[in-house]
Amino acid sequence: MTTADESIEPFELTVEAEAIDDLRARLERGRWPDQLPDAGWEYGTERETLRSLCAYWRKDFDWSAFEGRCNEFDQYATVIDGQRIHCYHVRSPEPSATPLLLSHGWPGSVMEFLDVLGPLTDPVAHGGDPDDAFHVVAPSLPGFGFSGPTTEPGWDVPRMADAFATLMDRLGYDRFVAQGGDWGALITAILGANYPDRVDAIHTNMVFLTPSTLTEPMELLDEQGRADYEETKEFRETGTGYHEIQETKPQSLAYGLTDSPVGLAGWLTEKFRAWSDCDGDLESSFDRDRLLDNLSVYWLTETIGSSMRVYYETDVRSATPDSVDVPTGHARYPAEIHKTPRVWAEEVYDVVHWAEMPAGGHFAAMEVPELFVEDVRTFVREVDP
Repeated sequence: MTTADESIEPFELTVEAEAIDDLRARLERGRWPDQLPDAGWEYGTERETLRSLCAYWRKDFDWSAFEGRCNEFDQYATVIDGQRIHCYHVRSPEPSATPLLLSHGWPGSVMEFLDVLGPLTDPVAHGGDPDDAFHVVAPSLPGFGFSGPTTEPGWDVPRMADAFATLMDRLGYDRFVAQGGDWGALITAILGANYPDRVDAIHTNMVFLTPSTLTEPMELLDEQGRADYEETKEFRETGTGYHEIQETKPQSLAYGLTDSPVGLAGWLTEKFRAWSDCDGDLESSFDRDRLLDNLSVYWLTETIGSSMRVYYETDVRSATPDSVDVPTGHARYPAEIHKTPRVWAEEVYDVVHWAEMPAGGHFAAMEVPELFVEDVRTFVREVDP
């Protein structure tokens, strides 16, 4: 019997009419900055693209359908280490299904996984093999979305990993496979390193490691490894201004993004375009409604500020494991912003699966759900936990 503090309560989203009216009023009153002629996306989010997205959000976005998408699968909330944790917990009809923990990152949310929950948990209903079934747990990171804002300092990625290990135990899973991208990839790596008695294998879209812990890291690189290194180096030099702000002064930025839906949309939409495999055409990778699902979760829960705090709280160098000894799979999506050379990964992780994906980027489960599902299935077949 659980204590009240360990209770797990069903969760269902209801969007109040007052919240919708307030959002629409703010969008209608939005003040738009000037934009240089023919600037396109060079200086950041292109104004007319954002204006069109916000007009759709104000006038045409179907809030009833949004609620339906959010509530299609079973959701729960519990309190761990003093923090509310929301999760999707979708059990498979297959009794031998493998428990699978999915962890998202920023500026995404648990909404990234809506298109993969069905195929992962009920492959037969989606034309697959029952042996590929999973019981899926997909939490909202503390400080993100339906988990609500964090209310004390110290919620860094290692603490999130510990909370998710507790969540899996509380849900009845003594062993499981973990998968993640972005911050979720670091959560996944930490789980593999710190809980090898419970984590059978890990699968990531990004590989976190500290090159300085390797012996002569540059000497290890072949031609492809050097290309990966240079591509990631260029991103760090030209595409990480958001990171510098969020790891130093997230509160200053939070005022504008919490008060203005136009500001919030401008800040997040640029990342979805730049980090996806869309070749500059945002809506070729993301349905407009799905982009707004993610934005709406941040807006309604007022968690953009607390979500950005993870950058301030987390010392990535100290949080990154020196060694991860459980079987590891990696899916390399072509538009991923952070590409770790395979030879470096093999120095730190027990790499048993490395897939060069034909399409997709940073938000793989949302961009290319079929490819994401098939690679996770392939990996788990290989490790046979």
